[in-house]
Order: sequence, then C-alpha cells, then structure tokens
Amino acid sequence: MIVKASGGSPVARPQLYRTASISTIAQAEQQDRFLQLGELNELVAFLNSGSKRLEVADLLGKNANILVAKAADKIFIGGSAIAYLERPQASFLSSEIKDNTGSLSGNTQNNIFQSVTSVFSTNDSLPPGFKPINIVRYGSVRMKKSLRDLDWFLRYLTYAIVTGDPNILSVNIRGLRELIDNACSSAAATVALREMRQVALTIFTDDIEGQLLVKEYFNVVIKEFDASSLTDKLRKRESGDLQGLRLPQIYAKAGVATQRFVMKTSLSTEEKNTVIHACYRQVFERDIAKAYDLVFFDLESQVKNGQLSVKEFIRLLGKSSIYRKQFFEPFVNSRALELAFKHFLGRGPSSLEEFQRYFSVISSRGLAGLVDSLINSTEYSDYFAEETVPYARSLGEEPQESRNWGAQIDLFNYSTVFRKIPQFITLFSDYKNSLPDQHPYGLSNDPLGIQFGAIFPQNTINLRKKSAPFTKDTRRILIRRGPGIYNQISQPSLRSKLTESLGPKVFKLNNVASKVAVLQDQENVEANLSQVIRATYLRVFGRVIYQEELLNLKRFENQLREGQISVRNFVRLLAKTSIFRSLYWEPLYICKAIEYIHCRLLGRPTYGRQEINKYFNIVYKQSYYKLIDAIIDSTEYIECFADNIVPYERYNTASTVSSRNLRSGISAMQLQVLLPNQKPAKFIDLGSIQEIRSNNCIQQRLLQGVTSKRDQTVIFKVQQSTNKSEIKQILRALYRQIFERDLNSFTLGDEFYNLEKAFLNQEINIQQLIEQLGSSSLYRKEFYQPYPNTKVIELGTKHFLGRAPNNQAEIRYYNQILASQGLSYFISALVNSVEYNAIFGSNIVPYRRFPTLPAANFPNTEKLYNALTKQNEIIVVPSFKAIAGNQ
Repeated sequence: MIVKASGGSPVARPQLYRTASISTIAQAEQQDRFLQLGELNELVAFLNSGSKRLEVADLLGKNANILVAKAADKIFIGGSAIAYLERPQASFLSSEIKDNTGSLSGNTQNNIFQSVTSVFSTNDSLPPGFKPINIVRYGSVRMKKSLRDLDWFLRYLTYAIVTGDPNILSVNIRGLRELIDNACSSAAATVALREMRQVALTIFTDDIEGQLLVKEYFNVVIKEFDASSLTDKLRKRESGDLQGLRLPQIYAKAGVATQRFVMKTSLSTEEKNTVIHACYRQVFERDIAKAYDLVFFDLESQVKNGQLSVKEFIRLLGKSSIYRKQFFEPFVNSRALELAFKHFLGRGPSSLEEFQRYFSVISSRGLAGLVDSLINSTEYSDYFAEETVPYARSLGEEPQESRNWGAQIDLFNYSTVFRKIPQFITLFSDYKNSLPDQHPYGLSNDPLGIQFGAIFPQNTINLRKKSAPFTKDTRRILIRRGPGIYNQISQPSLRSKLTESLGPKVFKLNNVASKVAVLQDQENVEANLSQVIRATYLRVFGRVIYQEELLNLKRFENQLREGQISVRNFVRLLAKTSIFRSLYWEPLYICKAIEYIHCRLLGRPTYGRQEINKYFNIVYKQSYYKLIDAIIDSTEYIECFADNIVPYERYNTASTVSSRNLRSGISAMQLQVLLPNQKPAKFIDLGSIQEIRSNNCIQQRLLQGVTSKRDQTVIFKVQQSTNKSEIKQILRALYRQIFERDLNSFTLGDEFYNLEKAFLNQEINIQQLIEQLGSSSLYRKEFYQPYPNTKVIELGTKHFLGRAPNNQAEIRYYNQILASQGLSYFISALVNSVEYNAIFGSNIVPYRRFPTLPAANFPNTEKLYNALTKQNEIIVVPSFKAIAGNQ
C-alpha cells in the first residue's frame, strides 16, 4: 500500500491512566464552570495525602524484591524462584536499595516470616485449579517471564497509589487472565497476588492509613485480574464507502470520560437547566446564557415542561439566527459543513463521498436543510435518540477512521472557529492526488529550506501547504552542477571527477616538487596561492573579508603560504573562527546552521533528516568544533576535494536552480544583449550631452526651479550696534514668528510688559525671550489647548525651528517629551536644541528656513506655512497614508 497523504495527526497512543486531579478538573471543564466546594475538598484531600502516598509507594519499591520472592515461593516449588528475577532498572538504584533484598524495611515485626511458612496459612481460600508449579519442569525462560509479571503488577500498583486513581489498574490488568491462562495458570497468579498483599500489609503494621491504601489498591488488582476481559467497541456503518471500525474499550476507560446529559421528567429544575446549558455548549461551543446573556426562554420552558424534546431543541438552535451568524455566514460552505458535523453529530466527516452528499444538501437547501439532514439521520438516532445531548465522539470515545485523525483532533480544539480553512475536503482530495504533487511538510515547500529548519512546519503560512508522509529515511532530490551521469548517488566512485567546463570553476593548489621549481616559477606559484586563498575566503565565508577581519586570519594564511598546512586544514581553521561562527552558527537555529555549514564546506545541501540527525547528535553530545571536524574528515570530503582543492558547489536544490534561471514566460530570445556595433535606443541618443559645459553652466542648472523667495528672506538679528527702534522692530518680528500676528503688550497685562522691558534693556537675549513666550499662558491657550499633541508638535517646530517635522520618528520623540514632561519642557527642548543653536544662535529671530526648492523638507514646510492655522486642523505629517475611508 502506498500512502499518498496524511491527516497530520500525532502518533495515536492511548492514555493508559487517569489521575484524581485530572478527573475532577475535566468534569468542571466540560461543563464550563468553576470547581464546586465538594470537588475542591476532594482535591484538597488528595493533595494532603500526597506525602503518605509517596511514602507508601517508596516502601513498596524498597521491598519489591522480597514481596516478589515471597509471592513466588507461594506458587513455585523445587528451587529458588527469586534467582530468576531480572530487573534492568536496578543499575540505576542506589546501593542501599540494591542490597535490600533479604529483609523487609518499614514497620515490620520480627516474626514476619513465621506467618508465611505454609501455603495453607492464609485466610483466603485457594482458587479452584491451583497447583504448585515445579521450577525445573516450568523452565528458566518461563520463570523469568513469570517473575517479571509479578514485578510488573507491583510496579503498576505503586503508580496507582501515587496518582490516587485505580483506573490505571483497571485499564492495564483487565483481560490479562486469559493471556496468563495460555502461558501458565491464572489461579497461581491469583494466589501470588494474595500472598503479595498479605506480606505488604505486614510492612504497615503500625500505620493504619498505609494499610488501608495498600489493601484498597491490592483488592482492585485482584478484582480486575479475576474479571473477564472487555469486548471491543464496534461502530456500524451505513454505507459501503465507509470503513468498518473497532476500538478496544480500554481506550475509552483510559481517557477522560465525556459527560452525557439526558433530559428526564424526574429531574429537578436545576438539573434541567444544566442539560439546557449543555445543549448551548455543544451547539454554540460556549454557554451563551452565561457569556452573552442570550437565552431562548420560550424554547427552554417547552423543554422543561416536556413539550419539546432535546432533539428538536437542538434542531431549533441550529436554525437560529445566532448559529447562522456565528457558524454559517463567516465561513465557506465546506467549513460550515465540518462545523455542523461537530455540533450535531459530535464528529467530523468520514469520507469524501459523505462530504459530497451533505455538501449537495447545504448547497441546495441551505443551513436549515443541512441541520435537518444531520438530525434526522439514523446515526443521530442511534447515538443520541430523543433526549440525549450530542457530545464529542473523540478518538478515545469511539472508533474513528485513522485517515482523518489529525483533522478530527483539530476539529475538537477551542481554536477551531478561528480557522477559516476547510480541512477535511482538502485532506480527502489529497488522497486522490498522486504523491509527486505533494512534498514533505507541505506543497512546494522544501522541509530543510524553510526559515527555522525542518522541525516546525506551519500550514497557516500558505493555504496550499499540506503535510505529507516524511520520515528520516526520505531523501531530498538534489540537482548536480554538471553532467548528471557523474551523480554520486548512482556512481560514488566519480566523486573526485572534475566537471571541467560543464561545472563550476575549481581552484586547486599546485604541488611543487622542489625548491628549484619554486625559484623558476615563483610568480606562477604566488599567483596560484593568491587565487586559492581568495577562493577559499569566498567559499567559506560567502563574501569578501574585511581588512579588520583579515588581521585575525593572517596567521592561517601565512601557514598555508609556507606549506605548513593544506587547503583542507586551512578550510578547517577558517570554519572554527569567530567570524564564521557569527555568520553561520550563532544567529541560526541548529538545524538551519547545520544546513548552511554543510553547503559551505561540503558543497551540497543535506539529503534529509537522517544526515541532519547525525550532525545534530555530534553537536549536542560533543561540540561545534567536532561538527566541523566530522565534515572536513568525512570520506566524501576527501574523495571530492582531497587536500588541495577548494570546496565548490556540487549540488543544488530544485528551488535554487529555478530561482537562478529565467522566470517562466520569458524566453532567452527576449533578453538580447546590446552589441557595440548596434545603435542605442532613440531616447538614450536624445538624452546624451552633446556639448562641453562649464562649472558656471552646471551651477545655473542646479539652481533651476529656485525662486526669488530664497534671496528675499529677512533675518532679524540683535547686534551691539542695534538701536532701540530696530530692537522694537525685532520684537514685533518675534511676536509674528511665535504668535503668527502682531501683539500689543499693553493690552495683555504685565506678563509680556515685563518681558519686553527686560529685552529692551538687554537683560535677556532673543533665545531666552522666545523660551519665555513659548511657556506663556497666551501661547498655551492659542496653540496647545485646542489641538492634539501631534498638531502641537508641528506648530512648535514651525514657530521655533522654522520648518515642519522631518518624519514620524521626530514626532514620536517630541511626543514622548510632551506627554511626560509637559509643554514648557517641550519648548525648552526645541529652543535649546543643537539645531536651534547652530541655525539661529542666541540673537536671531527664527524664520522660515525652506522657502523654495531644492530642500528635502520643502513640501511639508510649504504645506504647513500655507495652511491657515486656526481654520485648518489637518496634520501635515500623518501617521498613515490617506486612503478612502480614513479621511
């Protein structure tokens, strides 16, 4: 059988145990509620008994040898039974436990062995058919298996004591009687278990609580062993296209049981409400009465009064506007069908034929028709009848098809409603496709070429990606750089054969026979050495080496020039440097790093997970340097490159070859190279310069587009020769710059009058005056309070720096200052900035700095200065591009 697709599920392994805490919490979780007082008390009692349970399990483990020995002596005769006990885990035990094989530890009495000297000294009656077994006739192989089974019973008993739930014993022991009857005698096993229980109780003579625990769980062991085995669960199928299914009942017993809610007339009002809320949770995947305060009062009252069955209640919920809005309208029909299967049948679609049958229903009759078809089906009647609330029929609940396990597991997750992609229909269609259409870890997806290696496939990145079978033995197809007949898979002996002109350029260090030859051909040798060294740097590091890095590599290069090391060892030393590690090891995930290093040093990608696992094991258990040695010293490296050949690219992935070739739809004939004897295109000819231009001409052309505004800017500056009338004019210009209009200080109060007086008396300079004006109540009222912070920042840069903000980064910087320190600190940051001091200094009134082109910030500054401040609140440098809808 050829497997063509996979549901993407993990290995299906039943959980063969259940703990007390899991059982308690799972029941509350299925009902979407908090733990009740009784459940909390059960958890408290279990947790408080933890120390005692661990103590009991520890004592039973320490006395395991003597317990098994006494049980074996009860049923075997003619030799020492304990000599056949094999316990591989004994090598990990302490010497104290290993030596404790001759006597019991715990609260035991000195005459303990006197109570078990006779086979007939126990109070338990012997089971019918019991006969002592002769060791010699039984054989050593069977003896070892029997002693191993007794040790296994005791070990699982300690597991159950620690977990606080005997379910682990029920699941694993039920059905063993038939197996032991075929191999030995179930009656003898029962006698041995009873004897083991009696000896174990004597350990806890003074510990009543310990005795009760041991007796309780030993009784479960004996009871489950004597019980008959469970029959398998069968799932009948209605159609011939569906798979017949069988499930051992231990799967259902081992997992967390799914609660069943059944409406009965004898239930109390509170219990009926619980059943109704279970209907909400099944259909809407949440209790809408508690989460959204949405209830169906009329329908609920009819269900409680017996006028409406649970089946019809579920039908009406499925046809409601709430269900349509939540699970039908946001999805395509395929996904809505999958969700409906989950809500009304408790499972996912079984086959493509079933999917097609119900898809035709939803396409022709809509949601109401689909709900009616599912609820009126024979399967719904067989499982849920009239009064049972549908429940999730998961893997451990009943037999399921193995071909869609992964999709079933995803369907029962809470995140299902957030996934818009149909899973079952795409999976079923994959079974119909041929295997080459798929690829491990996704269509068109190289598992070793993705960003983080081949361990974490993500099928949410690209909707077309679907997983396919991929094991450590799967080999990736690589394309040879050169003739395909020299492929190392078909002919490993041709690894060392150079491809010459059909392959990549190969650099080889020429061997010199004698010093005379070196003197005669010194120039050629030096040229060859330099070529090999440059090629090695490019191959190993993937780029040209910087001068600073070359200082650390010079000593290795000198060793190669002096003949102390070969090219192979030169590559080894380069790969162990900090430069190489910083490029291809430290910033990458280990699998991806191995892939890069393998390509760099061996000239090809890895063939698959088996090869990566080998190198991963070396790195994990040894070190990075051992990984480099393993690659450089490998047989493949030596056969391909020997000692004096620089590694070169030998193989590529299909995606790499495709990316290096021409794009599809473009032929080589369309890409013609312009030859020297051909005439250039007309637009190139017209745009070429035919005249010789002077520097004057070039400067004039550079100033094209600059208007006379650039020369008409008036700069107001206070100097020592400035008289009082000029200072008053400067003061008026300063008001116009800051407040965008002329001000009369006599009408504004003493605040500006005192500032003017100090300025006219030259007690403060322009920079200090500007800072005071920006912090004034008038500026705060006119340009701070009416606007948001972004607009305040734009006006601040306009008034104090003579320009618009450069970019969003500058706005964020000043916004942080304005939000945390306030307006005064913001004005101080602008006026005392390096830019202000460099452009204006302490005695120049700020002015518009970019009146014309060319200027990088001219467009924003032009827009800011041409806008009417009071009539326009549009932000000049917005955070988002203007599109229809956010204007």
